[in-house]
Amino acid sequence: MKVIQEPGDGCEGCGSRRDFLREAAGLLAGALLGLGASSEDAHALPLSSAVPLGVAGQEVTLALPAADGATVYAQHSLILARYAGAVYAFSLACPHQRAALRWMGPQGRFQCTKHKSRYRPDGVYISGRATRSMDRFALRRQQGNVVVDLSARLREDQDRAAWTSAVVRLG
Repeated sequence: MKVIQEPGDGCEGCGSRRDFLREAAGLLAGALLGLGASSEDAHALPLSSAVPLGVAGQEVTLALPAADGATVYAQHSLILARYAGAVYAFSLACPHQRAALRWMGPQGRFQCTKHKSRYRPDGVYISGRATRSMDRFALRRQQGNVVVDLSARLREDQDRAAWTSAVVRLG
């Protein structure tokens, strides 16, 4: 993996942030393959891995997604998803037994890597061993970005109104 340094820091031949993100996406595709995804699925996923724009306490500032799909922020156990004119922030862990969730791009849904529970792109439970929808985080739009409050993890079965309102509408 390349060492990422700022321009003008004296590092010739060091990769750019774009190179780093490209390599990270490749590593993520490899991880998905290890979790049982086929090579066709791994190449078709509208999934990316990224780093936040900023962190202040429990608030994480993220770039507003430009298109439908999902972005994983592994360091914060967070998925940012854009779907049908709305943006959602989800916990990376399945609500059933905390296994990792995976975006199944060709099928247009999330799926638990352990017991195969399925969820719509807005986190609503479809089927499987889980008994509730994906956990959402409270979020708000700030200029061209989204700010996610990691201290405000919302469960549909405990506070449906707050869970339902944890969305940023676009347009």
